[in-house]
Amino acid sequence: MIGYVTLGTNDLPRAAAFYDALLGEIGAKRLMENERLIFWGVSQAQPSLVLIKPFDGEPATVGNGVMVGLVVPGREKVDRLHAKALELGGKDEGAPGDRGGGFYAGYFRDLEGNKLNAFCLG
Repeated sequence: MIGYVTLGTNDLPRAAAFYDALLGEIGAKRLMENERLIFWGVSQAQPSLVLIKPFDGEPATVGNGVMVGLVVPGREKVDRLHAKALELGGKDEGAPGDRGGGFYAGYFRDLEGNKLNAFCLG
């Protein structure tokens, strides 16, 4: 049902470098871009993550309670993606670990303060 999720940015080149390196860890690449936005994904047929400079020209801000979950194949990949985010200057919001019911996740914020997590089931 979800086609893509957008996150605002005030510095597209800086954010692009962060997400190129971070999402490259899970095989995602740029699928579309222009001067205002960049789409990343693993294929056109699967959901994408988009960084965008807000249309209204106002500064991008972080939504309280908004989070993007990045599904990855296994705990090792969760650990690697969380570590990569911190290496790239992201902030820790919860170290990788079992959250119960087979849900394993690591939480972090990107350079703009947007909250994401890497997770796997099982």
